[in-house]
Amino acid sequence: MSDQLKMMCPICGNSLAKKDKSFVCPQKHSFDIARQGYVNLLPVQNKHSLVPGDAKEMLIARRQFLNRGYYRPICDDVIGMMKKYSLAEKPVLADIGCGEGYYTVAFEKDGGAECIGVDIAKDAARMACARSKSILWTVATASHLPIESGSADIVTAVFSLYMNDEYARILRNGGIVIEVTAGSEHLKELKAMIYDEVFEQHKCPSPHGSQFEKIAKLDRNFQIGLEKEEMKELLMMTPHAHRMKKERMEILDSTESCQLTVNYIIRVLRKNEKRKNDE
Repeated sequence: MSDQLKMMCPICGNSLAKKDKSFVCPQKHSFDIARQGYVNLLPVQNKHSLVPGDAKEMLIARRQFLNRGYYRPICDDVIGMMKKYSLAEKPVLADIGCGEGYYTVAFEKDGGAECIGVDIAKDAARMACARSKSILWTVATASHLPIESGSADIVTAVFSLYMNDEYARILRNGGIVIEVTAGSEHLKELKAMIYDEVFEQHKCPSPHGSQFEKIAKLDRNFQIGLEKEEMKELLMMTPHAHRMKKERMEILDSTESCQLTVNYIIRVLRKNEKRKNDE
């Protein structure tokens, strides 16, 4: 961990320092680094279930599907926004809801960022460690990020929750949020196969607070052609798999291949500079 990346104790809010195989704060709260390389910074009081986050089966399917490269254009779009709008030459980037680390690694390798990956699922952090040993992988909740205030240049949230106040807190003045959300047409062909009725949707990103100004927004589309096994991987990495009726799964099983629409909205927000009378 470099001097740029500043971690915060999730219990008392003091700075965390790496000592041997642990992170320790001045109040002696200590968090061991797991054998795989991640650190669990999710206190029991911030857990709302016994095993929070995505299930291991969903994470495995996501890793298998993303490794095929079908969603690489999403990475490229985010990296393009990083290079265009970030004010930092070597940005510190917090990837929130990083999952098993596919996007985070691309942001580090091709975006030139120093990254921390944050996910509430311990299995996600374990799997992410296999992708990169240079990224700090953490188990934490997006509503209480273990990152010091004003210490990040970029926050990325790729198909994850938007947490306005926490993102504003950890970003430096002039820092940016790059958010990717599913568009209205996203995977519409797959939804038609797995649901009896598909309702028209008009999706848009969540409202942002006065701490930010929107500086870019794009609605992107591209097509992917999948074989049966790839369709199943894609389905299993989404919540749709648990909502399917048995007869709809049979329809999917009988489908050898299909063309799907990938539709997403990418939004860039810049943190406003604080004026003295705002403090």
